[in-house]
Amino acid sequence: MSFFKNIFSKEKKETLDKGLEKTKESFFGKLSKAVAGKSKVDDDVLDSLEEVLVASDVGVNTTLKIITRIEERVAKDKYVGTDELNSILREEIAGLLSETNRGNETEFTIPEVPLSKEGNKTPYVLMVVGVNGVGKTTTIGKLASQFKKQGLKVVLGAADTFRAAAIDQLQVWADRTDVPIVRQEMGSDPASVAFDTLKSAVNQHADVVIIDTAGRLHNKVNLMNELTKIKRVMQKVVDNAPHEVLLVLDGSTGQNAFEQAKQFTLATEVTSLAVTKLDGTAKGGVVIGISDQFKIPVKYIGVGEGIDDLQVFNKVEFVDSFFK
Repeated sequence: MSFFKNIFSKEKKETLDKGLEKTKESFFGKLSKAVAGKSKVDDDVLDSLEEVLVASDVGVNTTLKIITRIEERVAKDKYVGTDELNSILREEIAGLLSETNRGNETEFTIPEVPLSKEGNKTPYVLMVVGVNGVGKTTTIGKLASQFKKQGLKVVLGAADTFRAAAIDQLQVWADRTDVPIVRQEMGSDPASVAFDTLKSAVNQHADVVIIDTAGRLHNKVNLMNELTKIKRVMQKVVDNAPHEVLLVLDGSTGQNAFEQAKQFTLATEVTSLAVTKLDGTAKGGVVIGISDQFKIPVKYIGVGEGIDDLQVFNKVEFVDSFFK
């Protein structure tokens, strides 16, 4: 399995290992109990493995795919010892994640944006959605920091005008990362903030604009209308904006993250996912399930409190840290 080596820097890899520690300990603790006293992988072991995967928030559908793959190997090889189960499981999860052409990034990058109709450079517009409390504003702040480190000029837009705390929190991150922010008073029209942000970004020749939005999922029709309006208004300034809609999910909520992903994809088009707070939970298996189940790439994962602890999701490194 030499392809599992040396994609991330040593520091990044250590952060990822540490961030997945609780998940790994919980998963392998349950797995060793499930196979205790067994020497070969039989139906009982597979039933126990199924329970372990579901309990680790991998999700039922993805778990069944993994179990089917292992059953096929067991049937083909006739005898598979429980001591081989770890490496087989690792290979099959890596294989499952490899079926999507995603999770290959190692650095924070943005795609090229075509020039405007007038031939001018336009910024890459990233709209961030997610319910309150998932780490949305923190993710925006950390993204701004990472993009800035890549030498990109970033502008933030505080279009979550529903809560004063959201505007103030984004201001703190703007100050901390030393990037400009466009904000209005609480209760202002979010679309107006987004419009002003894009105008300002175009005037400043910015490379990236990150727009924060409100996350009132319980009022889905209003949220849908609001996000649609924000998009429509932004397109008056930048063609095809937003270029990306990033949904932030709290990994520590396990199956609830699946539910939020389902609900948000009904409310608006989502093109990428960030799964946060993986360091504080044993539910990191949710990344495997979400990556497999939704036809939306997991682009970033949060594996710590630090400003550099938001990482691009790389499936090879993730599986390697999970099984280390």
